[in-house]
Amino acid sequence: MKCKLEIMDTTLRDGEQTSGVSFGAFEKLSIARLLLNEIKVNRIEIASARVSAGEMEAVKRVCDWASKHKKLKAIEVLGFIDKGVSINWIKNAGGKIVNMLSKGSLRHCQYQLKKSPEEHICDIKHEIDIATKEGIEVNLYLEDWSNGMKDSPEYVYNLIDSLSSCNIKRFMLPDTLGVLNPDTTYRYCKEIIERYPTLHFDFHAHNDYDLAVANCYAAVKAGVKGVHCTINGLGERAGNAALSSILAVVHDQLGMKTSINEAKINHVSRVVESYSGIRIPANKPVIGDNVFTQCAGVHADGDSKNNLYYNDLLPERFGRMREYALGKTSGKANIRKNLEAMGIELDEESMRKVTERIIELGDKKEIISQEDLPYIISDTLNRNTQKQRITLLNYTLAVANGLRPGAVLKLEINGEVYEAGATGDGQYDAFVKGIQWIYKTKLHRPFPQLLDYAVNIPPGGRTDALVQTSITWEYKGKTFKTYGLDLDQMAAAIQATIKMLNHIEEL
Repeated sequence: MKCKLEIMDTTLRDGEQTSGVSFGAFEKLSIARLLLNEIKVNRIEIASARVSAGEMEAVKRVCDWASKHKKLKAIEVLGFIDKGVSINWIKNAGGKIVNMLSKGSLRHCQYQLKKSPEEHICDIKHEIDIATKEGIEVNLYLEDWSNGMKDSPEYVYNLIDSLSSCNIKRFMLPDTLGVLNPDTTYRYCKEIIERYPTLHFDFHAHNDYDLAVANCYAAVKAGVKGVHCTINGLGERAGNAALSSILAVVHDQLGMKTSINEAKINHVSRVVESYSGIRIPANKPVIGDNVFTQCAGVHADGDSKNNLYYNDLLPERFGRMREYALGKTSGKANIRKNLEAMGIELDEESMRKVTERIIELGDKKEIISQEDLPYIISDTLNRNTQKQRITLLNYTLAVANGLRPGAVLKLEINGEVYEAGATGDGQYDAFVKGIQWIYKTKLHRPFPQLLDYAVNIPPGGRTDALVQTSITWEYKGKTFKTYGLDLDQMAAAIQATIKMLNHIEEL
């Protein structure tokens, strides 16, 4: 392994610039602790100075926690060249490091600041002097550096020449508008590093051309000492380089060391997904729901024969498990993998029939879960491989103008019949509250927590399209999904709920 690369996470600053994302003070502190304690990034950028009173409160909380745990040197705040206003803001919040924003291109200097390069350099030096007097360490962002290297390299070199002897710990090179590709990233970074071999350079990518991770790869290969990233690739416009992808590329493709704890990345990504409200794409490398799921039967067969379809991205590295999807492309190998996980064995003729049934369901676009397999086997082979201990005997749902939606239901649980009625915020809410009443009042048992509710309608716009409902539950520390399929969304959700009830009977 080569020398260690420094990782700076800017989820709480640049990532918060994602449209619609705003972290509260508690959420910022929670994410900061996860980044530093669990994933173990080297540094985090947590805010921009002068934004709001709420941002000041959030930064104070994070800095107070970091100070108590000797991590204050890992906390950074974006500041501006504003005659000390940002420096005082950061100092009052308890911060010790400013990531000072300067102009890395002649166009930005001339047209946004309306100043000459000499005037801008003078302003930067004055701001650094203020920070130094206040005990604030300085890192310097060269905003729009990528366009500066393309259009005005003399300006960039003059800027760094003039500032290289100043009290600056890191020069940070952002591709602010996401215009670079791996070739230009490598060339520009190599030129800078060879010209200034004693300086520390970070690279900061944006994903406008879907090249952020590739550009980070090129920058690290050129010799930068640090890269910036965000959890789940959050960030303005198309986002930043995702930490999960960066760590995989740096560790596997470049053979470099980092401080990152790979096993925690999936957990932290899910927490940030929840706080941000921005869903992780199912095919997102490393952290997507589907990236460790084999669909083709030939792949499952190969996995059973000396791991022919494995690569270095083993799911166990990231706290995950390999899964085998069930659908129209499934072969016997896929089904057998799922059956093995459930401790179920079938003879060859039974396997053939079950395979045909799954393919048939797959043609109707149904996503078949591992939990569904016992029911499919039972239906196909007319054999009760898993006893259905809970049956929905009857139910009615009601909605009327001016009245709360209601539900009346009758369940048979282990041979006993129970009835309940309830109202709720919606028909499904009323239905679930009725079941909860039975479990709490009659059975004196805990009821699972609903974590996620997703509905999928196949494309085509037909009013008779099938509706698939996927519900994620948590029960006694375990998380699982159940599915329902019907022409009616409520009926599909109720099917998924009854499957859940039968599932927890086996736990």
